[in-house]
Amino acid sequence: MKRPVKRIVFCLGVALLVVAGFMAGRDMMAPKGWLVDTPSSQSRGAALIGGPFTLVDHTGKTVTEADFRGRFLFIYFGFTYCPDACPTALTAMAEALDIIGPAADRIVPVFISVDPERDTPEQMAMYVRHFHPALVGLTGSADQVAAAAKAYRVYYAKATEEGSDEGEYTMDHTSIVYLMGPDGKFRTHFSGHATSPETMAKGILDVL
Repeated sequence: MKRPVKRIVFCLGVALLVVAGFMAGRDMMAPKGWLVDTPSSQSRGAALIGGPFTLVDHTGKTVTEADFRGRFLFIYFGFTYCPDACPTALTAMAEALDIIGPAADRIVPVFISVDPERDTPEQMAMYVRHFHPALVGLTGSADQVAAAAKAYRVYYAKATEEGSDEGEYTMDHTSIVYLMGPDGKFRTHFSGHATSPETMAKGILDVL
């Protein structure tokens, strides 16, 4: 009788080690500073995502996060030369706002460039008008963009393909849409290129 008991105890110990290892690995795979999707992490989200920024809008005006206080911000980081992820995300954002209807007046959709080298205010102005009339394009100096990306825990990096001409490159970047509250605090987020407009709209309405 002793051997079965020992075997059961041994198996339980192994199971506990497997569970502990899985949870530790799950936390390690999350990007540094990002949220592991657990109930307790939601309360930490407001402190981790968002913060002060100083950028230039698509009209050439310098703005800060304080200029948007009192309204929700619907934010996506990308670049105008992006071939797929950015247009997909911005189109979904625009359609979600259309689904919401009049309540969308409380929300400012924002597109922040991670490619300030090419995304001038003039370039941003030509780009954002193709998606939504309320969409605000923001760019700035390399340091200004880096500070904004850091505040929102956004990764980005220049990527050059082998054999490409000098000056030709693309940008690797995080593809997440953030919904920030009128107080500037994080409310929720969506996958930029994998979330339907309907799902975004429902998620926004749950917060408004």
